[in-house]
Amino acid sequence: MHTGNRWAVAGAVLALVAGTAGFTEAASPIVIKFSHVVAKEAPKGKATDRFAELVNQRLKGRVEIQVFHNSSLYKDREEIEALQLGAVQLLAPSTAKLVPWFPQYQVFDLPYLFADQEHAYRSMTDPRVTAKLFPLLKSRGMLGLAAWDNGFKHMTSNKCPIVKPEDMKGQKIRVQSSKVLEEQFRTVGANPKVMAFGEVYNALERGVVDGEENTFTNKFSQKMHEVQKCLTVSNHGYIAYVVLTNALFWEGLPKDIRKVLEGSLAEVTKWQWELSAKEQEEAFKKMQEYATATGKLQITVLTPEQRKQWAAAFQPVHKKFESAIGKDLLDLVYSLAK
Repeated sequence: MHTGNRWAVAGAVLALVAGTAGFTEAASPIVIKFSHVVAKEAPKGKATDRFAELVNQRLKGRVEIQVFHNSSLYKDREEIEALQLGAVQLLAPSTAKLVPWFPQYQVFDLPYLFADQEHAYRSMTDPRVTAKLFPLLKSRGMLGLAAWDNGFKHMTSNKCPIVKPEDMKGQKIRVQSSKVLEEQFRTVGANPKVMAFGEVYNALERGVVDGEENTFTNKFSQKMHEVQKCLTVSNHGYIAYVVLTNALFWEGLPKDIRKVLEGSLAEVTKWQWELSAKEQEEAFKKMQEYATATGKLQITVLTPEQRKQWAAAFQPVHKKFESAIGKDLLDLVYSLAK
């Protein structure tokens, strides 16, 4: 974390320690900062704004939710530490961000794990799954409050086409910090490059990396399609978000305030999953329109048979990480496809 942010965090920690003996009613509202790294226009950005709107209406004068979009408060590498130290109160990072502390969360990074969005939803919300994953967070001073959708990932590159697994050989592909995602691309001969989300557009534009993997909404909101020559609709991976809070902060809130926050979050979570599915389709349609209008983007939709080839090529990744994830958890997620 940068020096300036460390001083800010230090001040926030002192404030947190001073205030978590139990909040008392005061003239000024309790300020809850909600930070995330994607655009305001992305489904996660819209969900954070909707949550803030509901809470600020329902708890007017008692609570004020402040939303910080697009890494404007903390960057990818900083936000988890900031949450643990109490400098920010709410985050919604991808599950991959939790893997350095909790290898079990790698399960969601496995390629071709989910058959469809319904399978992903069941896996993220099934009580048997959350009972294995959410309690882990407390050991690091965090609580899991909800799971949000970010959709399926697809590949783009400036080295085209990407149809067969062999087409990835030698390509430099940006990935999130995740051993599973790195291994995924090494398995097909590519060179994965870990990079913060906010740095990807410039890296693609300058040729630091050849391509990337992400959801339609993340690609479109960051204009990645404008600096890539081909897009392959692969549905090869999935991105889920976990809404997190600082445990000390959350448990120090008055019970009636916590109840309103939890109810509002549950309401927004249902809406967010529906919105995400709709906006993935809309973002893809807009990229298709861009491709037709400019001729600068080649779009390939993998056939079911071609997807099977990719799934077979990626299968060793599942086996390699089975012990770290836990066979019982992995088998449970597999079973939820039915």
